[in-house]
Amino acid sequence: MSRAPDGLRVASYNIRKAVGTDRRRNPHRILQVISELDADIVVLQEADRRMGARPSVLSTDEIRTQTGLVALPVSVAGPSLGWHGNALLTRPEIEMSDLRRIDLPGLEPRGAVVADLHTSDARLRVVGAHLGLLRASRRRQVSALIETLGTMEPLPTLVAGDLNEWSLKVGLGRMSRHFTLHAPGKSFHANLPLGALDRIALDRHMIRKAAGVLDTPITRRASDHLPIWIDIHVGPGPDGRRDTGQG
Repeated sequence: MSRAPDGLRVASYNIRKAVGTDRRRNPHRILQVISELDADIVVLQEADRRMGARPSVLSTDEIRTQTGLVALPVSVAGPSLGWHGNALLTRPEIEMSDLRRIDLPGLEPRGAVVADLHTSDARLRVVGAHLGLLRASRRRQVSALIETLGTMEPLPTLVAGDLNEWSLKVGLGRMSRHFTLHAPGKSFHANLPLGALDRIALDRHMIRKAAGVLDTPITRRASDHLPIWIDIHVGPGPDGRRDTGQG
């Protein structure tokens, strides 16, 4: 994928435990997609199996070998890659100074991860989340995220993940009061994309330069979600404003 020479690319991908629309578990196919995204930071959902010790479906060594990215130490359990399935991959030169794991309220076990990162040009906070299936739960989960972020040192902040909301206008509660929500395109179901369930939210210190959905024959087989990406600039734009809108 082509990209601008400057800025930062962030991608979000619900990999469905590496089980594709052909019902085959194929981690190498997922890694091929991640490599094609050419992102500096990748936020994953459903990176671990749900049962037993919740082992990761991706090998950290193979992540490094096939994508050039490294997995941040999100998990608290040996075989897992993430927290409630949420995992973070970054380029090796990006440093992490802080990491928080958040349990989110709701009928289903859900969580989010918050990482403070340092690139050569900027400091930023990346939140990876996979919200619940019920709108009432999603609103409670968004409120819990906002409240947690409010206790932390201010940093330019981005939230990415499978937010499980079909509507582009309502359903995410307080999120739109604190962030500009971006839906780069319809990402679910991969075979016939009808809903923009996967979103990226930017605070006022981040500018969207470009965004999209990676829709290819491989991504339509690798998972039931298509991956989304956004190219951002951290800091105020030349006119002091940020990009707005759902597009």
